[in-house]
Amino acid sequence: MGRTKAKRLARASRVAEQSDPPKQTPSIPELLEKTQALIIQCDYPMAHKFASRILELQPANAEAKEMLGVALLEMGELDTAKQAFLSLVAQPSPPPSAHLYLAQLCDEDPKLGLQHYQAAIDILTATNIVRALVGQVEIWMDPSYDLCYEPDADKNCERLLDLALQTDPGNTEPYSRWPTPDDAKECLEKHGLVPPIETRLSLVKLFLELELYAPALLVLHGVMSSDDEQVEAWYLEGWCHFLMAEKAKESDGLLDDMSWEELATDSRARLEKCQMLHLRDGHPDTPLLEHVMELIKQLEGLGIHAVEEADEDDEGEWEDENSADEDGDVDMS
Repeated sequence: MGRTKAKRLARASRVAEQSDPPKQTPSIPELLEKTQALIIQCDYPMAHKFASRILELQPANAEAKEMLGVALLEMGELDTAKQAFLSLVAQPSPPPSAHLYLAQLCDEDPKLGLQHYQAAIDILTATNIVRALVGQVEIWMDPSYDLCYEPDADKNCERLLDLALQTDPGNTEPYSRWPTPDDAKECLEKHGLVPPIETRLSLVKLFLELELYAPALLVLHGVMSSDDEQVEAWYLEGWCHFLMAEKAKESDGLLDDMSWEELATDSRARLEKCQMLHLRDGHPDTPLLEHVMELIKQLEGLGIHAVEEADEDDEGEWEDENSADEDGDVDMS
């Protein structure tokens, strides 16, 4: 009986093993997708393991090599990451991102960094070409490198920025790299490049983030001269004056010889103009209007009230008085 029972159990075990489906090895696309997800989740050690597993199966897989390099970079393994990217650029048709990563890892050899940027430019789209060109400008301008002291540093930067503007005139990034707004304006005029209003407004936002209020107002002045009913332009000008008023209040109440009250009053006038145009035109940007109303409420709380427009009759009286003065009929007694 014992032997018979043992045989039955052994037979049942073999049947169970045969009925279990064999485990499937994940495909390369599935492993790549999982590695990408791990990088997005910032789980770089696990992403490193998955990328390494892919490369064991496909040693020349370019996507896995790049993700391996990114994981190593984020883990602080700079030398190993550099080797991963170098092995990637040694393959046929490497992605431009590999050269861009290497350009940033060439701290000890800025000229080699420039070469990697140039290699990336040869295979990049217009937008990314501009990014690579600006990256070269940043290397030339960086005071921690000796390149910025070379006699042709300024000319090289100007040449690179000129090329960036010609490559993608709608890209705002090169404009912000000029030493002054006047330099950027001169370059634009030289090439006959007039960026669209949307591009100039994007540049204004960048200036405001950097607290460069004078350049922001200069660009907005140009926008207003093209379209004085541009809702976003009025909003940004009001926002700019609001920020300037805050800064003035923090520094003895003055900024550029203007009191914070004067700046706040200018801000409210422009914000109310923006609100009027927004409601009149049925502008679709609801968050913008909400922010405008919030700023106006804050200004009201600070005692900055609405500026009433001059009455039309009063304007007429001034005109009559001026006319009478010109005729010499005004009684000065």
